[in-house]
Amino acid sequence: MSTAVARLVALADPERAAGMASFFKTGPGEYGEGDQFLGLTVPQVTAIAKEHVGPPVASLEVLLEDDRHEVRLLALKIMAIECAAKRTSSERRRELLDLYLRRTDRVNNWDLVDASAPDVLGRAVLAGLSTDVLYRLAASDLLWERRIAVVGTFPLIRAGSLDDTFALAALLEPDRHDLMHKAIGWMLREAGKKDEARLLAYLDAHAATMPRTTLRYSLERLDPEVRTHYMQVKQRVS
Repeated sequence: MSTAVARLVALADPERAAGMASFFKTGPGEYGEGDQFLGLTVPQVTAIAKEHVGPPVASLEVLLEDDRHEVRLLALKIMAIECAAKRTSSERRRELLDLYLRRTDRVNNWDLVDASAPDVLGRAVLAGLSTDVLYRLAASDLLWERRIAVVGTFPLIRAGSLDDTFALAALLEPDRHDLMHKAIGWMLREAGKKDEARLLAYLDAHAATMPRTTLRYSLERLDPEVRTHYMQVKQRVS
């Protein structure tokens, strides 16, 4: 994988890297503290990932251990691409999932979670992996594991299976981190595309108590008068 990493380094953009370091909150005490950036775009990393699928799991783990954000993203994009491909064997999928669940500590920013959780974990659950893994991750003290649990339900939503998304949203409603509020609201919005009546029923029960950001994200696809109604519900109890 040294060739792939060398290609990332060759594309480095220091000016863009500085902006990304600020955007992804890498300062002291922030959620991305200490993360390092090369300054690449996601399409750049994805293009290189597509050319390097199938490396040994050990090589992917080396990439995950790298301090540079885009190198970790490269590993995760390779894993996601393979898990989404029909030709990938079940044994390979299991190896990739095992690595993913073992090294969630290196899936340590919101974009890394979002680029990998649906395909690596969510597709496995959709294929029959016990949903227990979602609830185990949701109970974690690690922010990224909780986000993986929620965003990992995306393939289930697309398949019309909404129970776990709504259950996790309710379970994690007290979560205090803004990145969780956004993730939960995003998945609720996606669930609402499949079953708007069920989303409205959930909002009837939870709008008054759910974080404002979660509520706002969940409402984005609804009619203006509906959005106004639920925001007023929230305002009355704030």
